[in-house]
Amino acid sequence: MKTYLLPFIPLLSLLAQASTPNIVLIMADDFGQGDVGRQHTERTGQPALAPTPTLDALADSGMWFTDAHSPTALCSPSRYAVMTGNYNYRSYAPWGVWGTFRPTAITEDDATLGTVAQETGYTTGFVGKWHLGGDFYQKNSDKFYRGDDRGDTPLNVEMNEWIAFGPQDLGFDYDYTLPTGVQGPIYVAFENGKWAPFNENSKLIHYDKNTAKDPFFISDKGPGTGDSEWDAYEINKILAEKATGFIKRSAQTKEPFFLCYWSPAVHIPHTPPVELEGRKIRGTTPTHHTDMNRVIDWEVEQIVTALKTSGAYENTLIMFTSDNGGLSDGRAAQAGHFSNGGLVRGTKNHAHEGGHLVPLIVSWPGVIPAGSRSDALINGTDILATIAEITGYQIKNKQAQDSYSFLPLLKGDDFEARDEVMLQAGANNELMLRQGDWKLIMQSDHKLTKMEPIALFNLANNPDEKEKGNLILNPEYASKVKSMRAHYISVRNNLNRTVPLSQ
Repeated sequence: MKTYLLPFIPLLSLLAQASTPNIVLIMADDFGQGDVGRQHTERTGQPALAPTPTLDALADSGMWFTDAHSPTALCSPSRYAVMTGNYNYRSYAPWGVWGTFRPTAITEDDATLGTVAQETGYTTGFVGKWHLGGDFYQKNSDKFYRGDDRGDTPLNVEMNEWIAFGPQDLGFDYDYTLPTGVQGPIYVAFENGKWAPFNENSKLIHYDKNTAKDPFFISDKGPGTGDSEWDAYEINKILAEKATGFIKRSAQTKEPFFLCYWSPAVHIPHTPPVELEGRKIRGTTPTHHTDMNRVIDWEVEQIVTALKTSGAYENTLIMFTSDNGGLSDGRAAQAGHFSNGGLVRGTKNHAHEGGHLVPLIVSWPGVIPAGSRSDALINGTDILATIAEITGYQIKNKQAQDSYSFLPLLKGDDFEARDEVMLQAGANNELMLRQGDWKLIMQSDHKLTKMEPIALFNLANNPDEKEKGNLILNPEYASKVKSMRAHYISVRNNLNRTVPLSQ
């Protein structure tokens, strides 16, 4: 492991560390490293065509991580891994729980971000996209509905109440939740486990291109149950309002608070509002996709402003990251915007770096020196153990088994970084093992019954993973490939913890 010796932190920092901080975790959807304006300019030398001044300022005020990764290159499985601190192979659905009505992959033995904070005295809130399954009754029945969440006919499911395994059962005192984000189906919001109508005219209907307020709101995922007033142009504004409301209420109490804010931006369908608080948004960047980059920046701005106006900002740790790498957008690229930063191969869903190399910004006034940078290897699973160490939660043996706290790095203490991480790609079922600078990509199948090496890269010499740098084609590296594959299989098969219980 690589050891980091960090600079002396002044007395102000030590005083700040003595009080329990509020924590805000913001996770964007399909937002790459290059989607942060400051980073795009640094990596490409070109001006940001989709400016993100709030995220830039947040990064300038805290620590920017250059080697942070989402657990997978795809949405749903990453959310399981971030929420629990477990690698996906520990889940009954390692490739993700895509249906609203599928059993959640989170078990009663697992810690979650919510339970970690809640059990240590925090007021907890979840706002945003879930995509982790849940329990709803069939209509006129006490049996759970386990059918598909999409279809051409109305579903036989009772949507007025989320019965179990939503945020309210996994450690969150308050929630305003979109079961599948903006893309549906379903096209319904819930607040504290109850259907939250968009307005007084809302009805639960079969939501398709004939009944939707705008047919564009029906994504490529298809029709399903929906709120008759569902308006994808308004969703991000509503979510920001719910988040800032939670902050303002919580800041009036003596208890610290934890907000988990998982925005659906910038996932398709791209529905930027015409303006936000008088600020023109739609049509101000090369594409509606990049317009949504401005929307997520506005959401972060609302949260930061609420923290400052409520007097909570100076004692709040803010993390910002993404569930996977950025989207492929040919028109934006032609104009000069590159979601992956322009220097790495791959985008969302891919095993290459652009699929899972994500922004990670951590701001903590008085503790993290402004303008800090770190090249420590970080995985999204590590967020839970970091929050656990901050809050004083004692992780149990079967909890957060792949979560490595990077709190010492944030506090300026000596830090021995992880040197290994196991990752997944997306629909093509590829697996990745990172050991130091070495990265092995293996082709699997959906049942994980085979793991055939297809690419080996040394990221120190080939950070963009150009095809000509694929060392698996060189017999000289055959033993390296063999040992890395054997190690990966061994770790997966023994199911032991991959990080010490007490770090």
